[in-house]
Amino acid sequence: MTTMTDTPTRPTPPNVSIVIPIYNEQENLPDLVAKVGEALLPTGRSFELICVDDGSRDRSAWVLRDLAAKTPWLKPRYLMRNYGQTAALQAGFDAATGKYVATLDGDLQNDPADIPALLDRLDNDASVDMISGWRKDRQDKAVSRKLPSMIANRLISKVTGVTLHDYGCALKVYRGEIIRRIRLYGELHRFIPILAAEAGARITEVPVRHHARTRGVSKYGIDRTFRVILDLLLMRFMMRYLHRPLHAFGGVGLWLLVPGLAALAWLLGVKLFGHDIGGRPLLLAGVMLSLMGVNLIGLGVLGEVLIRVYHEPEGRDQYRLREAPEGDV
Repeated sequence: MTTMTDTPTRPTPPNVSIVIPIYNEQENLPDLVAKVGEALLPTGRSFELICVDDGSRDRSAWVLRDLAAKTPWLKPRYLMRNYGQTAALQAGFDAATGKYVATLDGDLQNDPADIPALLDRLDNDASVDMISGWRKDRQDKAVSRKLPSMIANRLISKVTGVTLHDYGCALKVYRGEIIRRIRLYGELHRFIPILAAEAGARITEVPVRHHARTRGVSKYGIDRTFRVILDLLLMRFMMRYLHRPLHAFGGVGLWLLVPGLAALAWLLGVKLFGHDIGGRPLLLAGVMLSLMGVNLIGLGVLGEVLIRVYHEPEGRDQYRLREAPEGDV
């Protein structure tokens, strides 16, 4: 007979889940895990460290396995192959159960000792849902990394309206419900603050420490800049037109269709007066503009149908509510 004491109890979720994507960081892992412990254990907070090995080609997975055998709060995840930083972060977010979620890079350039202060800020300030680190005194020696990063930060802030000094800083802390509202794919890990803002997060930025890399090799190259620009175009579209694609495609379509039809109407009048229009470049331009305009408007209508399919059958909300604010204004 089953008694009340026989009923299994669910483990209490930790106060904070720390998510770190790992790729070829075998030399840094022992110090990384140790520094996270040194930072969090004295605070008395319950925590879990989720290191996601993103198909490393060195012995990172074996090092994580051995560290986890003697570290109860280390919970590694191992991806089947190298999927990229975005997928590794999403795997960590899927495994995270904490009230708060913090992220770091695995190269020890971020300082885990900064995490407790950021968590305290979330505890004491209900008006903030996400804190993004700002590497104010960045220790990267290569100008080829600093200058493109500075340009990218200003461009992203200008285009999206989410103003941050340092989008590239991996040290960030979130309320868990914010992370569970967003999904990452492609290479959107660079734009998590924008996705969080779209999900309703109130964001602030705090200066954090930054250290020069002493071991391992940087995984970033100049080609990253071009990928950022392409992803930024996607983010701009998602922020302005995700729920109204007809306004984006249909607007451009009308700008093409109206002059195209006007050109064809004028040529029709010329033809009615007995003039030959077969060899006129304006005829080809009018036809092309009209066809492109119709195609874009049709694409916008198709997008509207897909948005309704996305929202209506599964009851996904287009908005979220907050609890009533506490305290005085």
